[in-house]
Amino acid sequence: MKKIVLMIVAMAVITLHAHAQKDTIKVKKIKKDTVARSLPSPISSLPFPVSDWDGAPLIGADATAPDYPLQKALGITKSKVKIYGWVDVGGDISSSKHSNAPTSYDLIPNSVFLDQVGLKFDKQPNTVQTDHFDYGFLSTTIFGTDYRYTTGKGYFSDQLLKHNNKYGVDPAEIYGLLYFPKVADGLLVKVGRFISPADIEAQWATDNYLYTHSLMFTVDPYTFTGAQATFKLGSHWQLEVGIHGGNDVAPWSKAASVNGLLMARWVSNDNDDSIYGGINALGAGKYKDNHDDLQMVVATWGHKFNKTLHMMTEVYYMWQHDALVGGTVIDGPPQPFYTNVGAGSPIPGAAQAVGAVNYFQIKLSTHDYISIRNGYLSDPQGNRTGFATSYSDHTIGFVHHFNNYIRIRPEIRYERAYANGVTPYDNGTKRDQYSAAMDLIVRF
Repeated sequence: MKKIVLMIVAMAVITLHAHAQKDTIKVKKIKKDTVARSLPSPISSLPFPVSDWDGAPLIGADATAPDYPLQKALGITKSKVKIYGWVDVGGDISSSKHSNAPTSYDLIPNSVFLDQVGLKFDKQPNTVQTDHFDYGFLSTTIFGTDYRYTTGKGYFSDQLLKHNNKYGVDPAEIYGLLYFPKVADGLLVKVGRFISPADIEAQWATDNYLYTHSLMFTVDPYTFTGAQATFKLGSHWQLEVGIHGGNDVAPWSKAASVNGLLMARWVSNDNDDSIYGGINALGAGKYKDNHDDLQMVVATWGHKFNKTLHMMTEVYYMWQHDALVGGTVIDGPPQPFYTNVGAGSPIPGAAQAVGAVNYFQIKLSTHDYISIRNGYLSDPQGNRTGFATSYSDHTIGFVHHFNNYIRIRPEIRYERAYANGVTPYDNGTKRDQYSAAMDLIVRF
């Protein structure tokens, strides 16, 4: 198995490097013998939360955070270490009375709540230069209702897995970065706990197109702990190779299991298209110690129509063996906002899931955009949601920036389950759900 994986990695590096050399020649012609470290951002940085295609970290692009109000208040604007954060408060009106689950990041119906307070400590290595080794680090800690989605077993996880608390804290990211400019066209090594590299959608409110999330994002991996090496191969290709202990679990937990990661990113010559995909997790794939070990292959396509319109589409296939209905077990007491606790029934053989989502964005001004999201999730054995059915979710949202630090994201949403007699919503009593929701993000 190890030899096969090494052969695949070696073949991928050779193939991508060959393509990268061709791309570099084209860039040289355009830039008069100056090799571009990375292509320019295809998407306007405002009003959108992202300005590059999926597949970060991007070697050759300046990833240094701006000086937010906290940095300025502390009087350390000249420091390479950036300290900043945000507050995200949300609320909704829903057709459900007790719980919006399986909807995520908007769990409690007909109420206002604190989704997340995030605090980051961040030093990014300079990957634009090619002269010398550099290093960096990043940590992100959140508090709020959203902690339940990023919680990893072994990282203060009793708040969720034993107590099912409404609010909690999670040190969701804590990793070091090592930059080696002379390896390939640049190598960036990440070691620690980090966000799963796949997905259009993001765990942090500041980085997501809309307030809520698609159902397919709700049930896939959130964080890994391990090491990930990103190789820059010319201006159009990047290759990611990694090893981690499984989804949402600390490596010292009994539930951890070794998984490999192999992802590639390609951007077209005109910068209007990008494909990012591969193996997000591959190992034994065996449900262990009442915890998921999700195996995942995934691909994302980004396309820019013009300066006003762009879209992103993601598809994945996930599986694991000998799992339980409902996935990772929450032993805590049932709460009105989440009653799906306790061990589910065993699922013989492989439990599978298929997900797809499309985001279509319309830029209205430098302060406003409309986002239209349509998602699909097939959960035939109920491993991911606790209900054996397929789902669709449909959302239209409007995002307005008052300034660089404050924005609101109102949206309307409809979702439903399709299997006969299956009612996943409002604590297992309804087949579908309507909601109107909005959040307020304040950066500091």
